[in-house]
Amino acid sequence: MEIKTKTIAIANQKGGVGKTTTAVNLAAALSQRHRTVLVVDLDPQAHATLALGLEKTPGYSLYGVLAGERAIDETIQPTKWNNLNVIPSEVNLAGAELEFSMREDRLEMIRNAVKPVKDAGVFDYIIIDCPPSLGVVMASALAAADSVLIPIQAEFLAMDGLALITNSIERIKTVNPALELGGIVFTMVNMSARLTQDVMNEVREHFGEKVYETTIPRNVRVSEAPSMGTPVVFFDPRSKGAEAYKAFAWEFMAKNPTR
Repeated sequence: MEIKTKTIAIANQKGGVGKTTTAVNLAAALSQRHRTVLVVDLDPQAHATLALGLEKTPGYSLYGVLAGERAIDETIQPTKWNNLNVIPSEVNLAGAELEFSMREDRLEMIRNAVKPVKDAGVFDYIIIDCPPSLGVVMASALAAADSVLIPIQAEFLAMDGLALITNSIERIKTVNPALELGGIVFTMVNMSARLTQDVMNEVREHFGEKVYETTIPRNVRVSEAPSMGTPVVFFDPRSKGAEAYKAFAWEFMAKNPTR
């Protein structure tokens, strides 16, 4: 069966919204559904790398590929779970903002780097965990993506954060006209908070079907899993957080078919 690889950037300029947690657990849940997934960790903190049970290893990140020091297939590392692979992050990525900012191809550099992998059709999904700030690396990641998934919390100023990232998407369309807002997912949801439903209703009213029906609840097992180097869908499959991410993966697959 032919696979049409889709590249999804998971991004939000606001930190602490569950961006990396969503990248890791969506990837893990997709792998359970027999979809092949490559996570590209572009955050210098390497939280996605660590949450997938790998260590930061100098030379094995997208930095080496962007610098012309290594082929991309040399950086792809398997995890302990079938169908789930990762290009780890490392501290060198912290310097990429300055080092690559003057390159003429700075917006196209990540798209060009991952193109051989995408063209090979080995992976159903390439999931890019973006850094939490709109610099050169995040802009280049958006330029490499087919669509953007935005995790947000249902809290005050959520709409302001969404406005920032959606404006960024519009600007990147000058170099990637096909880029689209793939969806918005609510994370760390506390339905007992009075503000939560109001914010969710406001976002749904504004963005309509772009907002996923599945929401991710605030759940202690989701918070504990990264310290074990294991996505929560494997760490505690019956927890509310794991069940939510598995349901989200089904909805995500329906919106983003690759086969």
